[in-house]
Amino acid sequence: MTLRPGHEELLQLEWELPLARWRSPFLVERPAGLSRHLVRFVELSGMTYAIKELPLQPARRDYEVLRLLEERGASAVRPVGLAIRADRDPNAEAAALLITRFADDSIPYRQVFATREPGVVRSRLVDALAGLLVELHLNGCFWGDCSLSNVLYRHDGATLETIFVDAETATIRPFLSDGGRTEDIGIMVENVGAEMADLAASQGRSPDEADFDLGEEVASSYRSLWNEVAARESIPDDQRYRIADRVRRLNELGFEVDEIELEPHPSHQHLHLKVRVGDRNWHANRIRELTGLEASENQARQLLADLQYWELLQGSSLPGDRALRAARWRLEVYEPWVARLAQRFPRLDPVQAYCDLLTHRYYRSVAAGRDVGTEAAFADWISPVS
Repeated sequence: MTLRPGHEELLQLEWELPLARWRSPFLVERPAGLSRHLVRFVELSGMTYAIKELPLQPARRDYEVLRLLEERGASAVRPVGLAIRADRDPNAEAAALLITRFADDSIPYRQVFATREPGVVRSRLVDALAGLLVELHLNGCFWGDCSLSNVLYRHDGATLETIFVDAETATIRPFLSDGGRTEDIGIMVENVGAEMADLAASQGRSPDEADFDLGEEVASSYRSLWNEVAARESIPDDQRYRIADRVRRLNELGFEVDEIELEPHPSHQHLHLKVRVGDRNWHANRIRELTGLEASENQARQLLADLQYWELLQGSSLPGDRALRAARWRLEVYEPWVARLAQRFPRLDPVQAYCDLLTHRYYRSVAAGRDVGTEAAFADWISPVS
């Protein structure tokens, strides 16, 4: 067994038995999507793990790719260990077991669509899956089997967070060619179409009613995002301000900018601009630097917007230093609201609960044609369950 430090309690599980025969008291139920392999979940010391039984070669690849993606900060589940049964046929289903940390509060795609607002969720899923593909491709990862089933989803602010969970067909390359990216997108479109047909059948609808456009829309969103991230841009020499504009747009998409390459054209009339982007956690890094809060990327995006909203309301009464303003916002606004929400909804993640309240405030303000304020939005938000 390969086991990473801090997870030694896993050694007490029934590794000598086939996974289907485990009777451990640590086994728990968690939302799980469709999988070609058996997956079970255990909880030890407050941590939940997913354990997948599969042949040796794909198990090794899955573990190694996930380790590399973790080192690069990509949106993937974190590998914890790999158990190999040396006495089994390496091609047999029970030859190895991959152990990963379960992504708390995540759900499979069928539960994503089980909502009262399918149109809103669908739009969020399109952008989220496209963003995950761009992130993986920037890290040189050829997925090889991109599908809705191989991703976990988690509400993140007013959007969906996508988490890569199945790397048994994936490879990490120094860089991914245009041909590799095109092939990966083609696989995704085909797989998503089949999953939409399965979803329609499970809901009692005919195949003609399946949402076959979903995969193509993900592909279109992917191409737009990729062009923004990876495009080489020509900038007139007297419009260098566009360099800052490009960086700002990438930051708004969540990407850190590691390097900016500028190459003068022989005519000296314009510059060729190319940026190298890092991880997709720009807003999370900013909120941490300003306030010390830990939040996911899209939660952090909403928190920064709320900080700016509060600053506008306070006007000239605030100190000039933004770090001091951010500290006051956390002390006077964020912490009191999180405490109230935790008391009212003890089972909800407090950061996500506050982001849900901010989303409700926005929609109520749009409907009213004016800023309704957080207190009024909260009263309206809880009224159906009061």
